[in-house]
Amino acid sequence: MQVLHPKHWTRAKGFANGVAAEGRFVFVAGQVGWNAQQQFESDDFVAQVEQALANIIAVLAEAGAGPKHLVRLTWYVTDKAEYLSRLGEVGKAYRRVIGPHYPAMALVQVVALVEDRAKVEIEATAVVPRAR
Repeated sequence: MQVLHPKHWTRAKGFANGVAAEGRFVFVAGQVGWNAQQQFESDDFVAQVEQALANIIAVLAEAGAGPKHLVRLTWYVTDKAEYLSRLGEVGKAYRRVIGPHYPAMALVQVVALVEDRAKVEIEATAVVPRAR
């Protein structure tokens, strides 16, 4: 995987501007902050972020992939102000689950998510290199 960052741009913090990768693509559907039984254990925004990320890692594991294979995350949040005000906590939760790997990312505020209790939904794309 190659992180793409024009030399004259200000350094990206917490994400990559672009990623180039070769291999088998793994697409993970949008994951919300519920557990394996599809039950929300918390209405806290950061707790839901951490669970959604853990759900992504669980799906990636089914493909023999892990956090280092992530090339893109798209975040959908119902409250941009809450995301921004808790960014430090979100970053800590992200690093607990994903570690120091920062793929290309986008974040969009939406009016609502399909699951009424969901405050965040995250979809992922990973690329697993082919064995040589």
